[in-house]
Amino acid sequence: MDEAQKKQYQEYIKQVTPTHSLPMQMFRAFLTGGIICVIGQALLNFAKTSLGMDAEMAGSFCSLGLVFLSVLFTGLNIFSSIAKWGGAGALVPITGFANSVAAPAIEFKKEGQVFGIGCKIFTIAGPVILYGIVTSWVLGLIYWAYKMMMGA
Repeated sequence: MDEAQKKQYQEYIKQVTPTHSLPMQMFRAFLTGGIICVIGQALLNFAKTSLGMDAEMAGSFCSLGLVFLSVLFTGLNIFSSIAKWGGAGALVPITGFANSVAAPAIEFKKEGQVFGIGCKIFTIAGPVILYGIVTSWVLGLIYWAYKMMMGA
């Protein structure tokens, strides 16, 4: 490539590369995560006051409600727009995990119940579950060994 082509290519790269404002991304994530938390708090308060649940049951109700809304919005193709706009604010809470389980299942449903939904449902969430369990086990083992050494 000659210098003119390199310069032209660099200009093309500048045109097609999206630019992001870190403060704006942080604001959007904060706002999105905050709205999700407000919805969760509303579910929690509703479960405690209107349904008469204790704190533990109300927490479960809140978690299930947020998971349900996330899966519903994933199925209606709304969650991807929320996640694109809000970034980590939508993907870090339990809503992001529910989306990561539901999205592959919805995408591969045309391949059937077993080879589509059954095989693909944990495509993204599977490694998270696996490494979460393994890490918890290793940390538990380290904690147990520490307690044995300190107690002896």
